[in-house]
Amino acid sequence: MIVLGLIAFAGGPVFAQAAPEPGSNPNLNKTAILQGLDKVTARISTFEAPVGVKVRFGTLEIVVRDCRKRPPEEPPESFVFLEIDEMRRGENSKRLFSGWMFASSPALSALEHPVYDVWAVDCRNSSNSSGDKSR
Repeated sequence: MIVLGLIAFAGGPVFAQAAPEPGSNPNLNKTAILQGLDKVTARISTFEAPVGVKVRFGTLEIVVRDCRKRPPEEPPESFVFLEIDEMRRGENSKRLFSGWMFASSPALSALEHPVYDVWAVDCRNSSNSSGDKSR
């Protein structure tokens, strides 16, 4: 149902969406795999973001509220509900993005920021201890 709601807005602006209810998805994955691009340095970083835990990417503070993955018998897809705030010294945080991102279609619901791009890659049931993997 959520996917159909977003597709209806694909041609226009994407409005802020409410975070899913905690515990509303029994198949909830515990960790989102995200990638971020720093447009100034042209570096792409891959990082893990556990559900409910704040992670930093540059001046961005990212909280994953939900991470879902289709069953293996269906076409592969991961859905991640993100809240992204910009944190600047001496200023209050500013909400830049709140909504679902889709691993197969990053442009469908994208963060708009002059310095950073962030997109969903995958969902996992547990985090690996490998930490940040930068390219």
